Amino acid sequence: MESIDPANEYRKRLNVWQGQERKARRESMRFGNYRLGVAAAAGLIGWLSFAAHVAPAWLLALPAAVFIGLVVEHERVAQREEFARRGVRYYERAIRRVGGDWAGTGASGGRFADPSHVFSGDLDVFGVGSLFELLSTARTAAGEQRLADWLLHPATPASVGERQRAVAEMRDAVQLREDLALLGEDIRAGVHAEAIAAWGAAPPIPYFAGARAAAAGLAVLAIVVFVGFMAHWFGARPLVAAVAAALCVGFAVRKSTAAVAAGADTPAHDLRILSLLLGRLEHVHFESPLLERLRAEFDTHGQPASRRIRRLERWMELLDSADHLAVRVIGPPLLWRHQAAMGIEAWRRVSGPDIGRWIAAIAELEAISSLASFAYEHPAAAFPEIVADGNCFEARGLRHPLIGEAKCVANDVAIGGARRLLIVSGSNMSGKSTLLRSVGLNTVLAWAGAPVTATSLRVSPFAVGASIRIVDSLQDGKSRFYAEITRLRQIVEAAGAGPTLFLLDELLSGTNSHDRKIGAEAVIRTLVERGAVGLVTTHDLALTRIQQEFGEAAVNVHFEDQLEDGRIRFDYRLKPGVVERSNALELMRIVGLPVR
Repeated sequence: MESIDPANEYRKRLNVWQGQERKARRESMRFGNYRLGVAAAAGLIGWLSFAAHVAPAWLLALPAAVFIGLVVEHERVAQREEFARRGVRYYERAIRRVGGDWAGTGASGGRFADPSHVFSGDLDVFGVGSLFELLSTARTAAGEQRLADWLLHPATPASVGERQRAVAEMRDAVQLREDLALLGEDIRAGVHAEAIAAWGAAPPIPYFAGARAAAAGLAVLAIVVFVGFMAHWFGARPLVAAVAAALCVGFAVRKSTAAVAAGADTPAHDLRILSLLLGRLEHVHFESPLLERLRAEFDTHGQPASRRIRRLERWMELLDSADHLAVRVIGPPLLWRHQAAMGIEAWRRVSGPDIGRWIAAIAELEAISSLASFAYEHPAAAFPEIVADGNCFEARGLRHPLIGEAKCVANDVAIGGARRLLIVSGSNMSGKSTLLRSVGLNTVLAWAGAPVTATSLRVSPFAVGASIRIVDSLQDGKSRFYAEITRLRQIVEAAGAGPTLFLLDELLSGTNSHDRKIGAEAVIRTLVERGAVGLVTTHDLALTRIQQEFGEAAVNVHFEDQLEDGRIRFDYRLKPGVVERSNALELMRIVGLPVR
């Protein structure tokens, strides 16, 4: 995978889309000029006809017909231009992701943020510059929701294995991922996914038994007797009787027809948009079991979903045409509107329950596509080895996924087995919190089914608990210390329920050193006794002596800095042992505080 140059591939595709956009823009300008010319010609003909009286008025029909044709074709060109513009935006953002300049360019997933969640806020899972923004190429709300769920809730080892194979297959399918994103943008703009799924799953609208057959039979009868009447085979009585029977049936089903017509308009429109993406996916053959299962969701009763949606479209066209003047005349005896409504309702009874499955399958494909884009854009990322049980986190070359590779320093981190705790000391800005987030985010990626930013990683099915960015809340009347101990309670409770990876930054820094040492030792001891493993960072060197109590279960490691020419330099390399110096006073002097 390291031979891949995603930026180069993206630039090539961006150039293609930019060329298509320029071409469509030129065509759009040309059609605009044509329309102005035709409008001018129509004005001239109008003057010759109504002012000079030298041309017949019917000649105005010619520029009118040409103008209508130009408007239709101009709209098609405008659609091509907008689609090309989407492609340009898609690859511009992709190039920025590869270059590390992506924060603020995508969907932040802020609506999924929960301040009380045990790790999402502390690890920057959602928000501007978050893991979600880096990953998400989803264009539907359902796809974003599925990706968020995967990041928040670790999957089973079997599910992770399936997702890894699916992500690996879609990693190099650049064209398919492009199509998913660009077609999905139509769905984001015009599809109310929850509404159409609810429409499809709603209880049937009742018609009396045999109503559809009766309507079809009466329509045929009305046609036959009308032909017979016009051919003078018989008088008007059979025609009147057939029309009366049709009107009686129409009156009997009028309320059901009105309910079908009122409920079907928006869902049918949304499904037309959805069918474009479904049609694209139905013709793809996948190798991985998960992707092939998802693709199979688009087959309903032996037919592709897009074909079934086209059948609904035909029924909707018949229903809409009932408002045409000619159909208003012949419609009642033919039960035109009622038959169209019965066809729509029959379609909904058969295919409606599958709409939710189609949307769910698209959502999962979008989530997989998001992870596949991440894999493609990070050729050095590796799929982790999933350890089905135990408490193992062993990483080589671990990096923070939200920091560009050129800026990020890799470190080896190993916890598990006899080693249950890493006590990380170090000066300000030396990399302690970044290390915690690197461990946490890569664990989240691993159990979502994504590759991780590490040379290799072996990881057990951990519930992650983090206390890194705890703040007070004026609205809730909670101090920072109270918010922190509340979070610590959550993590301790999680450790009692199963394997847990805890990440604690500056543990209990909101209290005095005496209470802090006693409280920190108690929390860590409880977590370790419950089988949890994790990392604790500290500025307080007194806390590093906790290692003496835990023996082999705890190891001191540290980051350090060097003062050179009045500037503090960091190498961000994790080293064994306890840090020997602090940079707090140097930092205060550097920013101009009067410290002696």
